[in-house]
Order: sequence, then structure tokens, then C-alpha cells
Amino acid sequence: MKAVRIHEFGGPDVLRLEDLPTPDPARDEVLVQVRASSVNPVDYKIRRGGYLREDQLPLTLGRDIAGVVSRCGEAVTTLKPGDAVYAMLPRDKGGYAQFVSVPAALCAPKPARLDFVQAAAVPLAALTAWQGLFTQGGLLDGQTVLIHGASGGVGHFAVQLAAGRGAMVIATCAGQDHDFVRGLGAATVVDYKAQDFREAVRAVDLVLDLVGGETQDRSWDVVRRGGLLVSTVGEPDQAKAAAREAMGLTYLTEPDGAQLAQITGLIDERRIIPHIDRVFPLEASDQAERRLEREHVRGKIVLQVA
Repeated sequence: MKAVRIHEFGGPDVLRLEDLPTPDPARDEVLVQVRASSVNPVDYKIRRGGYLREDQLPLTLGRDIAGVVSRCGEAVTTLKPGDAVYAMLPRDKGGYAQFVSVPAALCAPKPARLDFVQAAAVPLAALTAWQGLFTQGGLLDGQTVLIHGASGGVGHFAVQLAAGRGAMVIATCAGQDHDFVRGLGAATVVDYKAQDFREAVRAVDLVLDLVGGETQDRSWDVVRRGGLLVSTVGEPDQAKAAAREAMGLTYLTEPDGAQLAQITGLIDERRIIPHIDRVFPLEASDQAERRLEREHVRGKIVLQVA
């Protein structure tokens, strides 16, 4: 099978398209013929030398897949060959490949409304939004949430999920994305380049920080007493949290087939729509990562595998 791997850390040029043996599924796994895989910031961060040591290479990148079950391990009873599935992969698997073996428990039915390219855009980003808003953030109907980076891969799912839960959504993004983000369900949209969001926001229940740095620091000024700041990109300042009588936490997204199945339901009910920025062939994964790393991207970038 073809797969894209890295043997060293560096720029997009270290990505190599190689021939590898097709994996055999373990007892609790399914072998999935990958139709599409998406590109996430974690992919280029790993490629640049984050998260892993050099002695853990070579590595196939990619944490999202959508495809068709080709073969099942002997202990798998929930899936069968021919089933259309999608999944967020565990850290020891790679989705930039024609086949991947995946624990069956991490797979969910592909949404019927989506093709494989659209479906591949969903798992990691939507699960990150779900876990930040609900698992970590405990967001409830009627609460107010501020979402930073609302037009990106995770952000555009977060806006839809929060609005669908009945929350009042305030979003920050670039000016050219305002109409897009409003269309996702944001009640208030702030151009972070032209306005300090603290001028437009007061006493929110939850901040979902997808940006970090100075944006995260300034967010403490708008969290209500007893509120919560949840970040995907850095540990919040606990002294500032205490000063606001609030809480701050960071988290790593975990694959979860049951949560993904709930997301499938929302998609098929037309309550969530993934937005695709660009589609690249597998052999152009370097171009796909270069775009995500260096350019303004609205929604998700996807690799067409088959």
C-alpha cells in the first residue's frame, strides 16, 4: 500500500510517499480501506519535531480517516466488511495511507449525508470541539460561550455544536470570515484584527480557546466569576484563574467512537455541516500541510486517498 511517512523532522519536504505492507488487524481491530484523510495542525507540529522523539520515527502522519471496512479481527462483532466508517485514529496509527487498522470501538458509521471526503474532515476537529465544550466545559442550554479561532477546523464545528446546544455564541475570527461564522450560528462575531474582543464581550460562562498566547491571557477579563476557560493550545494561568474565582484547564482530544456516533446523528439531522477549504491528492500531502501551516484556512483540508 502507499503511505506518507516522515523519517526526520523538518519542513513539508520531509514527507515521503512510500510502499509499505498492508497491516493486519488485531483481534479487536478492523482494516479500513481509506478513501480520504484530513490534515490537522497536530500533523505539521509532529513533523516539525513536536510531541515525539527522533527515535520514534519513521512515522505515518494523519489522525482522521473515512473509508470502508475491508477485514475484521476475530473479536469484532459490531462491524463487517463493506461498512462505511470514519474515525479519529489513536496516536500509534497514521491516516495518510491507503489502509489502516483501527480499533473497532473507535469507529462510527459514516454520516449518510456526507461523501468520504466530507466525512474525513470531521473526526478529530469535531471531537476536539465536542470534548472542549461539553466534556471539559460542561456547556449548557442558555449559557454564553466565547470561541476563539471560530472559522478554523475545530472552531467551525464548535460554533455549530454550541449553538445547537442552545448556547449564546460569541466568536472571534478574521473580518473576511464574519458572514461564514454567523451562518454557523454565532450571535456575535468580533474581528480580532480590528477590535479588542474585550470591548464587545462581558461575563461569559465559558471560553473555548483555540488560539492561545495573548488571546488566552486577555480572555480572563471576560470570564464571569466562577466561569471556565478551556484551551487546546496551552495551560491557562492558574493565578489569573484564581483572581477571577474561575477555572482554567487544557486537554488533549481522545478518540471516542461513541461521541463520534452522536456527531454522526447531528450531521444526518442537518445540524452540523463540515466546511472543506481544499482537497489534495495523497501524493500532494506536502502541499496540503504547507497550506494549513502558512495560509489562512477556513474549515478543513482533506487528502483524497482513493
